[in-house]
Amino acid sequence: MLTATMGSKKMRYAIVVEKAGNNYSAYVPGLPGCVATGSSVKEAEQEISEAIKFHIDGLREDGLPVPAPASVVEYLKIVACHHMEAR
Repeated sequence: MLTATMGSKKMRYAIVVEKAGNNYSAYVPGLPGCVATGSSVKEAEQEISEAIKFHIDGLREDGLPVPAPASVVEYLKIVACHHMEAR
């Protein structure tokens, strides 16, 4: 989760960072079109933080509403089972 400041209000946006070939890709589910890349997870996180600020500024300049954060992030523990095929 990253925090963006809107005036005096802070908003927390969920981000997703994924391995993409030789680099990392990041996006914000709550801000469609807000994406960034980096050569490491840390760099992708830094780049997406800047992209969020730029994206929100662009929405404001265009007179568009800034979506409130709505994504929920959870991790689920899954036990992988290997099934033998019947022959």
